[in-house]
Amino acid sequence: MEDYIFKALTISFAFIVLYVTTKLLQNFWWRPKRIEKLLRQQGIRGTSYKFFKGDMPEMMKSIIETSSKPMSLNHHIVPHVIPFLHQMFQKYGKISLFWFGRTPSVLIGDAELVRFILTNKNGHFIKPPQNPLVKHLQLGLSSLEGEIWSKRRRLIASAFLVEKLKGMVPAISRSCCMLIERWQELAKDERSCEFDVLPELSVLSGDVIARTAFGSSYQEGKKVFELQHEQISLVREAYWGTYIPGFRFIPTKKNKRRYQMYNQINAILKEMIKRREQRMKTGELESHDLLSLLLECKGESESSLTVDDVIEECKLLYFAGQETTTNLLTWTMIVLSMHSNWQEKARAEVFQICGKNVPGLETINRLKIVTMVLHEVLRLYPPISYIQRYTLCETRIGSITIPAGVQLELPFMLLHHDPRYWDNPQEFNPERFSQGVSKASHDQVAFYPFSWGPRICLGQNFSLIEAKIALAMILQHFSFQLSPSYAHAPRNSLTLKPQHGAPIIIHSI
Repeated sequence: MEDYIFKALTISFAFIVLYVTTKLLQNFWWRPKRIEKLLRQQGIRGTSYKFFKGDMPEMMKSIIETSSKPMSLNHHIVPHVIPFLHQMFQKYGKISLFWFGRTPSVLIGDAELVRFILTNKNGHFIKPPQNPLVKHLQLGLSSLEGEIWSKRRRLIASAFLVEKLKGMVPAISRSCCMLIERWQELAKDERSCEFDVLPELSVLSGDVIARTAFGSSYQEGKKVFELQHEQISLVREAYWGTYIPGFRFIPTKKNKRRYQMYNQINAILKEMIKRREQRMKTGELESHDLLSLLLECKGESESSLTVDDVIEECKLLYFAGQETTTNLLTWTMIVLSMHSNWQEKARAEVFQICGKNVPGLETINRLKIVTMVLHEVLRLYPPISYIQRYTLCETRIGSITIPAGVQLELPFMLLHHDPRYWDNPQEFNPERFSQGVSKASHDQVAFYPFSWGPRICLGQNFSLIEAKIALAMILQHFSFQLSPSYAHAPRNSLTLKPQHGAPIIIHSI
């Protein structure tokens, strides 16, 4: 009897070992090699699969190399910011294969195919699955798919209608006035001073999003901004690391900090929502900010937002609302410091249309040169260098059949700098946008600063209104130039930032 039990256990154990081994081989070797063969048969060139890590060591090496030293003071930034994708494009062409760990990744360096993927409505392309340690910054609407995403977007889109944005202009102007007053105080002794504009513009954007989204000042929302910036560094580290299933439940120092930050942010926002709901019930609320509009979508029906939904959307507003405009204004000041002729053209236009008055919505809509400058900065220095999509099922893209489970890399920055679509793409030339975005490139659309298609950023108009008002007011009161200490080093940190800050010398006008 004992022999029988021992043999049964031995056979069972052998089957378990065989099953686990087969699954591991399937996931880590047979499936990747099968997909590689299918893609190569269709003429897609690229790197060969390497067990487990794929091309991740080469990716990290290229990033470390380019981050170790600044680049020359020019706009040829693609090899510096996305070196591995640039190398793939140069070596293997506009459609190429590489490996993010064991996940096959196809680089789509063709504007028409990128448009097809971004405008596709059949649900075949979704955001790639992420390890749980990265999901902390997959917030609200940006993390949803399918019908849930569609319903949520329809609810939230009403908050970004033009008539709603008009009501937010006075709050944006107040924040900008505070920035100008602060800079004038810094420069009052010698009528000039030097400082890093990146944190200054971050405070501005934070104050704007706090006022317009939550009816508060930057100080009230400061803790949320600080916690989210700390989250970014931990998310970036987890993104490049290898995740072991279940690791997030181990109480390591970093895991505990992740959950602390998550709970702290939720607690701050929950208290803010509670106070706002009380004010709405008693009729104390004077203005309709974005939080109030979100709370109006909270109700009993299936399509209504829950409190947790509102919290997630608030996190997204805090993060995206601050990051995008901060980066746009920072790069604009850097670029206009490099091209003083365009700085003078933009300033002359602002004085001609606005004089010394605080710009309003009607006047900023007439600022053609300022708009051209901002669009050209967004082309050269897009907030997001690339995004990823994931094939949910076997899908045809152009003449290529892509199997399920393939990650698609859509390199916006690469397309923005591609000579197939732009004349002299490394040159700063706002004039290319003189007839609008659709006629700026050879291809009708090769400009994706806020993505494209159904998932295009809801806040793009809000961001551009804020950027126009802020830039116009800065030009009214100051001229500026790069500090000798400025080191040109654009770097991906979820969004595109100057690695060593943006020290600039301002002069009062």
